[in-house]
Amino acid sequence: MSRETNRLVKQLKGSPIRNFDAAISDVKDLIRFTMGEPDFDTPEFIKAAAEEALKLNQTHYAPSAGVLETRKEIAKFMERKYGLHFDAETEIILTVGATEAITASMFTLMNPGDKVIIPSPAFPQYEYVAHLAGGESIMIDTSGTGFLITPEDLKATLDANPETKMIVLNYPSNPTGATYTQEEVEDLAAVIAQYDVFVLSDEIYSELTYDGSHTSIAKYIPEQTIVINGTSKSYAMTGWRVGFVAAQAELTREILKYHQSLVTCGSTPAQTAAGVAFRDGDEVTATMKAAYRKRRDILLEGLTAAGLQIHNPDGAFYLFPRIPEQYGNDDWNFCIDLARKAGVGVIPGSAFGPAGVGYFRMSYAASDENVSEGCRRIVAFLDELNGK
Repeated sequence: MSRETNRLVKQLKGSPIRNFDAAISDVKDLIRFTMGEPDFDTPEFIKAAAEEALKLNQTHYAPSAGVLETRKEIAKFMERKYGLHFDAETEIILTVGATEAITASMFTLMNPGDKVIIPSPAFPQYEYVAHLAGGESIMIDTSGTGFLITPEDLKATLDANPETKMIVLNYPSNPTGATYTQEEVEDLAAVIAQYDVFVLSDEIYSELTYDGSHTSIAKYIPEQTIVINGTSKSYAMTGWRVGFVAAQAELTREILKYHQSLVTCGSTPAQTAAGVAFRDGDEVTATMKAAYRKRRDILLEGLTAAGLQIHNPDGAFYLFPRIPEQYGNDDWNFCIDLARKAGVGVIPGSAFGPAGVGYFRMSYAASDENVSEGCRRIVAFLDELNGK
């Protein structure tokens, strides 16, 4: 009997984000900008909805596709916000967070040997899941194009990789905060429509778009698009683990099979509360977005004045600055020094792929006080580094 574990799993090194966060966890008085988690508590009306569900004994299995009333609220939300039309019964699946939605979708669509195009830098899960599914990730370096993939680069990569099954888009982006205008989305869709490929469009930060409004690529190529979204970022519900997949019925039917094999179904009371969030949460999301924007501006002003090169992010709650030139491309040691000498925790850009090397990610989903103090500490560290 062979006692070897799965070779593909064995090749993974675990989450580089959580690994680095653990590596600096012993630093006293550390201000953490490491995790992409809202500092806000879940709004009271959402918690009240979960409490009511418990009182009504809604503690049994949900349908595998999720609580139907919540799926109906998601369908209304997607139409109200983005002009997308999904049938609640056949084209939406509630998942255990957006993470499971990504995994179920990628495994459903991919066969061993398929290729996945991923703009880099990117959230590492996309590459990990592609690897576990037996696929190959093709990275497109976006560091020279404002952290956005261009239609020209996408077309050239598709032409050079005819085995491509899927393109991953995540916008607004983790880790850069970059996002696409309506015209840019339309231009990408025009390229993708020429090829027999799917788009995994991770739009978990869609409601945290600062200038203009979010445009889903599903508006232009619905038959090729799998939309991923959820409650974690927009409604401060990370621990509730409610995400969703929205796609045409033929695709959703297949994804549902894999979803069932992973989790059977998600949490019934959490899904019920999520329906209330999608229905009544516009105001609380707007309040949180305004707070994030204020924090972004504080950091942009302070860190840019201190000499860091930073692309102005249009969404999500991340900055992705270039590390000081004294460190070359050694983002790991820069982040270690920043933690141990300045008491500020951030994530090395190399955690997000080859195009992230030499940068660092800073999540400003933190309190106003921590943002101000963290900025002061970083500026002081940079001043000392530069001999000021």
